[in-house]
Amino acid sequence: MLFCIPNAIMVALYMEGRVTVCPWMDGQMWMRVGLVAPLCANKPFAMTLNQQWLPLCSAFVSSMAEDADSGLIREGKAAILQHGNEVFYNKAQVINRDLSIAVLKYFAEQREAEIASGKLNLNKRKRLDKQRQAVPISPPVEDTVKGLKVLEGLAASGLRAVRYALEVPQVGRVVAAELDEKVVEVMKKNIDVNGPEAKQKVQPLHVDTRLHMLQNPGVYDAVDLDPYGTPVQFLDSAVQCVSEGGLLMVTATDMAVLCGNNASSCWVKYGCYALHRPYMHEQALRILLACIEGHAVRYKRHIVPVLSLSVDFYIRVFVRIYTDANATKASATKLSYIYQSQGCDSFYLQPVAVERTQGKQTKFTAGTGPVVPQACVETGSGFLVGGPIWSAPIHDIDWVRGILSALEQERANYKMFEKVQGLLTAASEELQDVPLYINVHEICKTVKTFPPRADAFASAIKNAGHRVSGTHVTPLGLKTDAPWQVIWDVMRTWVRDHPGKAQDPDSYSGRLLSRPILTEVRFSHGAAGKAKAKKGGVRKYLPNPEENWGPKSRHGRRPGVGGKGRECAEVEAAGTSDGDGGDAGDGDEVGGKRGGGGVEDEEGRKRSKVGV
Repeated sequence: MLFCIPNAIMVALYMEGRVTVCPWMDGQMWMRVGLVAPLCANKPFAMTLNQQWLPLCSAFVSSMAEDADSGLIREGKAAILQHGNEVFYNKAQVINRDLSIAVLKYFAEQREAEIASGKLNLNKRKRLDKQRQAVPISPPVEDTVKGLKVLEGLAASGLRAVRYALEVPQVGRVVAAELDEKVVEVMKKNIDVNGPEAKQKVQPLHVDTRLHMLQNPGVYDAVDLDPYGTPVQFLDSAVQCVSEGGLLMVTATDMAVLCGNNASSCWVKYGCYALHRPYMHEQALRILLACIEGHAVRYKRHIVPVLSLSVDFYIRVFVRIYTDANATKASATKLSYIYQSQGCDSFYLQPVAVERTQGKQTKFTAGTGPVVPQACVETGSGFLVGGPIWSAPIHDIDWVRGILSALEQERANYKMFEKVQGLLTAASEELQDVPLYINVHEICKTVKTFPPRADAFASAIKNAGHRVSGTHVTPLGLKTDAPWQVIWDVMRTWVRDHPGKAQDPDSYSGRLLSRPILTEVRFSHGAAGKAKAKKGGVRKYLPNPEENWGPKSRHGRRPGVGGKGRECAEVEAAGTSDGDGGDAGDGDEVGGKRGGGGVEDEEGRKRSKVGV
């Protein structure tokens, strides 16, 4: 039978006589079905089909042609219609979405177990319910829905909301809120594309997310905030609308602010003074956690971080929210100021408050200090003061391992499985009671020498009787409980055994190297010192899958429009919501390279000579 189809992109089954003549096809369409064919003009053609395959092939051709014409984008079990940049979509955030799906699945399982065992007391939510009755709800959230109630506060295309509905079985309702009415209309079309289950579970709302959260205190079991830029304007209402023991998921992309390129803006937004130092990406996580905790304690609530990651150009934190007036008194003990030497990499943490036990009574008092002398003991320089940052653990290791185990059992469901697996594996191996990390290459820059192997450096610290681990942030970073005297003794021994150019004795590096070595340093290491992931073949630090993998221009704006001719525009009104990622706001560039890059900050970090 002769089957002619003019002026459309076609697909034919070229198998076992089903198609006698293989037509010329659009190359991209062939790739979708796992075939390869030359690219040619879209012209009428004919193909010979067996009689019984004609209806099937016709329907398949029609479906694929429709997908191509509409610009269908598939991710996980969901699909959306792509309309240029009218609705913000960033494929680089697929890591964020895959990770969020994995965490939400694990949270749903843990929450069910906690409720069944009585470990999670939902009665504390009654106070919030009474408060809710006094507030006019518009629009109301259905209380009769079975399963988890999830709010995606800045839904944009609705892709993430649809994935939650289709890929997390315990989810009963996903409210996808957006401030832009046109975006909501596109979102509704995207929901329709995904069939009846998505239409039943996903409820699109044209509403100000902040107002909606304020009007629904304690209603949502999980809240996802993924704004374009900073999330701070949403946090106060977010910590109120999460149910008892619920999950709050927050993304921040204003890394220039959080990494200390614009420290004054960080103070204004987050209530913290950021330092631009090699540990800045973990510092960014701890600044955001401290900010969320600050909002929560105002309502007699507190946070318990379960996972906090720095990924590419953004940070992502997952915290649980609990109501406990007594626990909020300990909030200040989880915060610390940073004393950073201006002449070297040494830094010290000063707790804001301490817990003291007297008999059966526990009291919280102001922290004592300072923890540093008037001048740095290594270089004689002064100190910068940053913070306060969250200095308690940023992960729950049992959760991280549980999420990782569940992820590995469903690896086929995650497009970026290897990347997410690497992040979780690295996070699971971190020392949880050691805030921030050191960068081996930056330390070597300080003393002007080439770096030792990371495993040799780590072994020297272990041989001195201290713990050491890597960090998920950068392969050059190490976490250790060793004092700076030991760390610098390791470097002084390395420079002594590998001498280079003589240093000016009056320079910071010269003063540092001239100090006596008080630690016996041995760089030898064995197989027992290797990380479990390295033995198991898990790649923790994967390159980006393609070029230009990162932030995209703001929703509705042309590339190149905005400050300094950059693609990424300035974050505008606090209520604007674009969802699924973005880049740095406030006209700042994305905050520095991985590992610090040795960039000088506004305080003028000079290491060459004392007093310069």
